[in-house]
Amino acid sequence: MISKRIQSKGILTKLIENGIRILIIKECKKIGNLQLDIFASSIQIIKGEIQKIKIVAEDINYKNLLFDKVELESNSIKIAFALKNKKLSFKNNPIIKFRILISEKSLKNILLSNNWNWIRNMISKEILNNKKLEDIKIKDGQLSIKVSEKNNVIHKIELINIKTEMGKVYLDNKKYNKTIQIPIEDKIHIKNITIENDLINIVANSSISF
Repeated sequence: MISKRIQSKGILTKLIENGIRILIIKECKKIGNLQLDIFASSIQIIKGEIQKIKIVAEDINYKNLLFDKVELESNSIKIAFALKNKKLSFKNNPIIKFRILISEKSLKNILLSNNWNWIRNMISKEILNNKKLEDIKIKDGQLSIKVSEKNNVIHKIELINIKTEMGKVYLDNKKYNKTIQIPIEDKIHIKNITIENDLINIVANSSISF
């Protein structure tokens, strides 16, 4: 249990923070504001132990997935830090708890991008009766998807619910009584997913390794 926050960070803490910062930036195509806090004494760091890490980042592009905000927290981390080349690695693949916020703009950019064309097509085939996904909005706690049919210029709106069961994410179209599971990495367990203030709010945990 952490009794108090370390007010003045020593050189070892700063080196570890810089090492983690480098790892995060390396994994992301883009990252905006990044705040990182390490809770550990110098002796603990020498032993390769960190009590707690907290990370808050905004405006993130991770493997062409766009997140407006990410909050991560992990406890009892075992590290190996080579002082000579400042190389950092995790020894115990720590479990992280995280919260992700996705806005309508970010969701639209993901689904309409060429990088995620395959998932857009999967959604169209599985829950939209092969209608083309033209646009998407977040409205009244649902996903409002504008669709069109082949050779038909008239657009229609399909209302889709987003939910989680057994750690997975599902999209549900009650009109056609069809549900699709969104593919995510097996190591990620989704605890809750809601839409609040027109933002998709995801709470999950996962093991992590670099």
